[in-house]
Amino acid sequence: MNQEGFEMKLYFRYLSMHIKSQMQYKISFLMLLFGQFLTSFSALLSIWFMMDRFYTVDGFTFSEVLLCFAAVLAAFSLAECFGRGFDTFSTVLGNGEFDRILVRPRSSMLQVLGSRLELSRMGRLLQAMLVLCYAVPASGVVWTADKICALVLMIVCGAALFCGLFVIYAGLCFFTTEALEVLNIFTDGGREFGRYPLSVYGDGVLKFLTFVIPLALVQYYPLLYLTGRSDRVLYMLLPLCALAFLIPCRLLWRLGIRHYRSTGS
Repeated sequence: MNQEGFEMKLYFRYLSMHIKSQMQYKISFLMLLFGQFLTSFSALLSIWFMMDRFYTVDGFTFSEVLLCFAAVLAAFSLAECFGRGFDTFSTVLGNGEFDRILVRPRSSMLQVLGSRLELSRMGRLLQAMLVLCYAVPASGVVWTADKICALVLMIVCGAALFCGLFVIYAGLCFFTTEALEVLNIFTDGGREFGRYPLSVYGDGVLKFLTFVIPLALVQYYPLLYLTGRSDRVLYMLLPLCALAFLIPCRLLWRLGIRHYRSTGS
């Protein structure tokens, strides 16, 4: 078995262990799942109240905004579920656990990725799927194969983008020791901004979220293609371009490891 295949097998072993441990307390797990569902429900209500008052936002109808909201929420939920190890990485550095990670003969990134699995975050994913079940037929979109592909790419590549933001969050901890809460503007803030098409925040924000933090590539431009506001096939494929953002994320992680000094514990 090659190195990549072995690491994938190891990662699935991590997942299996986390699932078994969390299923030991099923009632607690279900309560956490329900709590996560309710947490995002308030955001959905805020959209409903706004659209009930103004009917459209930057020309987008309620059902079209729900498509946008559900895709971003699903992407963020997947990233939080599987990438939580990077989001809590400052704790790993602080307690000296990272020293043990480095002496193991496996990728440090893989070990951090597999260190946490938050299945309760699936409560948010469940809500996103329910919203999609309403928005898909209500939006008036003619769901051809390319439109379905665009929606899937929005969710999958969006999850990868949010994971990349978590890696940046973790990578900066090598230099600051404690996590920089300001980066929540791009993680949790990205989820909040993604409630509505990003054009509503103005050209400056849209350009920043296109060329710096490419959230618009997995949200706004594919949404234009979905809703028929643009027939450019490139907009359907832009979520794949957003994956290039993972390259500087990986480079920052490697730079952080070279900078790292043991806690001595």
